[in-house]
Amino acid sequence: MIDTILPDRVVFREAFGDEPEAVLFAEETALVTHAVDKRRREFTTGRHCARAALALLGFPPAPILKGERGAPVWPPGVVGSITHCAGYRAAAVSVDVLSIGIDAEPALPLPDGILETISLPGERDMLTRLGGGQPWDRLLFSAKESVYKAWFPLARRRLDFADARIGIDPDGGFTARLLVPGPHVGEAELRGFTGRWLVADGLLMTAVTVPGH
Repeated sequence: MIDTILPDRVVFREAFGDEPEAVLFAEETALVTHAVDKRRREFTTGRHCARAALALLGFPPAPILKGERGAPVWPPGVVGSITHCAGYRAAAVSVDVLSIGIDAEPALPLPDGILETISLPGERDMLTRLGGGQPWDRLLFSAKESVYKAWFPLARRRLDFADARIGIDPDGGFTARLLVPGPHVGEAELRGFTGRWLVADGLLMTAVTVPGH
């Protein structure tokens, strides 16, 4: 499903539940020792998807640990992203792009009071103009999550919800204009991101890819 919003240079694996064959390395188990059962199951299947995706690139099974701010630590030369929500887990990896961010959410409106904390006034105006038809507020949240996941490996610093302004194209795309200084990619400062979105089968997904040179 998520492949429809990822470029060909990115490989993925997805699961629509917790797979019985999914197991963790001991080093990974230590990361979720104190987590509740739901979180442990999501983490386990997410890592299982990540290893399956890495295998498509020729990498042998190995622990995928946590780095700064909980970001997955990938093998040298690999970039990737992991996501999970109720009924869905996925991982996307590549050796041919600079960064990836993916996010999956239930295709439902955000709970009351959340939109005001994650959005800019101009973004809320945009949602009003978009009207009905999709859970646009949840899509806005998901786009910001994917942007953050693509941002952090490049910038190595926090990006707050108010630090990027999202523009949603109802035909399946979105943009993110950075409102803070961006990381440098080669000689140029990165000033924004582009992404794609999908709503299907009760799920909402967003993906951001930063291409290489």
